[in-house]
Amino acid sequence: MRPLLAHLQFRGTIRERSVEPYVRILKALQTKRRVRGVLLDISSGGGADIPSQDFYLAVKRLNATKPVVASIGSVGASGAYMAALGARKIYAYPESVVGSIGVVAPHVAVRELLDKLGIHLELLHEGRHKDAYQGFRDLTDEERTKLQAVIADSYRGFVETVARERHRPIEQILPLATGEFWSGRRALELGLIDALGDREAALQELAQSTGVPVQRTVRVAPPRPFMERFFSGGSSLLGNRLREGIQEAVEDLAFNSLYGR
Repeated sequence: MRPLLAHLQFRGTIRERSVEPYVRILKALQTKRRVRGVLLDISSGGGADIPSQDFYLAVKRLNATKPVVASIGSVGASGAYMAALGARKIYAYPESVVGSIGVVAPHVAVRELLDKLGIHLELLHEGRHKDAYQGFRDLTDEERTKLQAVIADSYRGFVETVARERHRPIEQILPLATGEFWSGRRALELGLIDALGDREAALQELAQSTGVPVQRTVRVAPPRPFMERFFSGGSSLLGNRLREGIQEAVEDLAFNSLYGR
């Protein structure tokens, strides 16, 4: 069998539900001998902390067995930038948004709004701080300090990951870890990425490192649920959707046999 390159595209917010199928694909690709390298085509503003770490670790583990090159699209910020750090090289467009190395934990208290609406909320609980982060009241100074400590731990881990993967001392990364973002061009100057270029340039890099021609690239993606495909086009197209849904379900089955667990 001829060797292949795989092109995996991720778009949207990083959440457990959105990332888990991609983590499974990345894990499965470790053992697929035909696939000699993977292009991670990512464009996202980031998302939750733990799913971002899961994404990064899945990319890093795959990169330990075969080369992964990341291509940042419009945005590679926060958790999406973390995920790209697991790749061997990071490409971005000159105009891409890159960085946002930081952590945020919003707390919205709605007590005054509920009072204005005449809604009385009684939250029964055990544990002195159990109601602290439910969003129904302001935080006390003690609770705010405790939450800030949790955020600081997460932030420290993010900074350490950037320093480790970019082969830089933490002291050099800290001035960049302000939560701000840069253009791809500036990110290259700051050492946060490796090269400027579109996803085709990143794919050429992958082809050169593996010896597999770009023409031997296959797109991989999580299978779409059958019922989602079935009802996505409206009742007037039900017959066509049924036929297309069956065809895509068969393709998904074939995909799972090649790339699935």
